[in-house]
Amino acid sequence: MKNCIILCIVLFCCLQGIGQNTLLRADGKEIHTRIVPPEGYARVNVKEGSFGEYLRNLPLRSHGTKVHYFDGREKWNRSVYCAVVDMEIGKRDLQQCADAVIRLQAEYLYKHKAYDRIHFNFTNGFRADYTKWAEGYRISVKGNQVSWYKSKEKDYSYKTFRAYLDVVFAYAGTLSLAKELTSVPVTSMQIGDVLIQGGSPGHAVIVVDMAENPATGEKLYLLAQSYMPAQDIQVLVNLKERDKSPWYTLKGEGSILTPEWGFTSADLKRFKD
Repeated sequence: MKNCIILCIVLFCCLQGIGQNTLLRADGKEIHTRIVPPEGYARVNVKEGSFGEYLRNLPLRSHGTKVHYFDGREKWNRSVYCAVVDMEIGKRDLQQCADAVIRLQAEYLYKHKAYDRIHFNFTNGFRADYTKWAEGYRISVKGNQVSWYKSKEKDYSYKTFRAYLDVVFAYAGTLSLAKELTSVPVTSMQIGDVLIQGGSPGHAVIVVDMAENPATGEKLYLLAQSYMPAQDIQVLVNLKERDKSPWYTLKGEGSILTPEWGFTSADLKRFKD
């Protein structure tokens, strides 16, 4: 019933012409140059080299680009997003919602050569460390039994890193990722935080930018997601606040309605340092 209600809202907003606003700059090539804050707001400061800076600078495909599934088909519902992240997703149905969050965190850490911080748990609890993979070990999965075995030479190349991620995507999900993250109060939201409901399927979206009104202290945020089947990472529109879309207003406790899933403020979590 919840998702049927969300779908009805999406279709209504599509008919009303949502997405035609002045907060999108067609010539912008990254999130922070494509999507401008509403009048009176300014982007929050982020530390140089931080995850927040990385997400804010995610490259985008040209304005108007459509979201595609892993098999090349176009996503049927174009009204839920306003921009598409320029990042390949592979040819298999792997990089879904939690996987996209994992991908962005892992790509950031790999870029900064923080290899020992790249590790994610499978749904059964097995910890898959990237450094172990890069040292030439591979993962054997037999039913619920998972183990490492030596197979390759040491290799920290991006190709090997990408292969590691595909294995993580295959055996991790919202259930495992939700357990790895730490709950945080919604009022302390930061770029890089995740709204997540662990389940089958569950869902997860990630905060990719924030802005603040210096006069009132009110904060806004942007959300991005992948979904099922595996598809391009997309920046979501805000169906409830069309005057601020794609920005969402940061509020206290309560519901957070995204185009394809409903969250609550209690669903906000953060990667551990």
